[in-house]
Amino acid sequence: MPITLSSQAADTRPVLFDSHCHLDLPELLPQLELHLANAKAVGVESFLVPAVQSSAWLPLLELKRCYGFYIALGVHPWWASQTEVAALTELEALAALPEVCAIGEIGLDFALDEQSFVLQRQCFELQLQLAAKLKKPVILHHRKSQNELLQVLKQQQFNQGGILHAFSGSFAQGKAFIDRGFKLGIGGTITYDRAEKTRKAVKQFPLDALVLETDSPSMPLNGFQGQINTPAMLPLVLKELAELRGEDPQHIAQVLYNNTVQLFQYRL
Repeated sequence: MPITLSSQAADTRPVLFDSHCHLDLPELLPQLELHLANAKAVGVESFLVPAVQSSAWLPLLELKRCYGFYIALGVHPWWASQTEVAALTELEALAALPEVCAIGEIGLDFALDEQSFVLQRQCFELQLQLAAKLKKPVILHHRKSQNELLQVLKQQQFNQGGILHAFSGSFAQGKAFIDRGFKLGIGGTITYDRAEKTRKAVKQFPLDALVLETDSPSMPLNGFQGQINTPAMLPLVLKELAELRGEDPQHIAQVLYNNTVQLFQYRL
């Protein structure tokens, strides 16, 4: 069930949900239990781990069974290939399992070589169609592609919602996804002064449109460049968000935790 302030009475530390962390990648997996212990010691109680390629699907299901993570299965645009498109025929049966709460990480990355764009879009559209069929939300990756993502969402009339992972951009850009039923993933980007447009935008969004994330092992916070990012850094993202908004971090944590749980329709 969603958390309430009364359920935290024994511990005033905010309870957090890292809505995007790649705990199955080689930078984190060898010391997984240590990373989980460190995260839980600072209040991070729940984790969503999205796949990036088909070879991760079965191992992630096993990790889910061992550790109780939330998981998403899909193909990230960095791994889009004819082989991965062919593997999508196997995804439907796996993604239909109740253990899988979303399709992801999927999307478009136009910072890559232009020759990859057609295949990226094919891979993205097929997975979006599958998410619609299964009535599951999606975890969206974007770089230089927000307009195109919106275009495809509108063309397919996709209405299952999800998370725009690693939000960066203006208020208008974020609102366009919120208006389509998406939450915005707020992570380490907001800790950088140079991300002025994003820092300004997150002050204005309604709290019910936001979720927290680290994207570990990637996207280190300001001051931690060159280090492997971990879910234990999530309280620092919360601290920055609370300072930017001038709001109580405990309240923000409660709302954003509940946002994430409700999005994935789990009863914890």
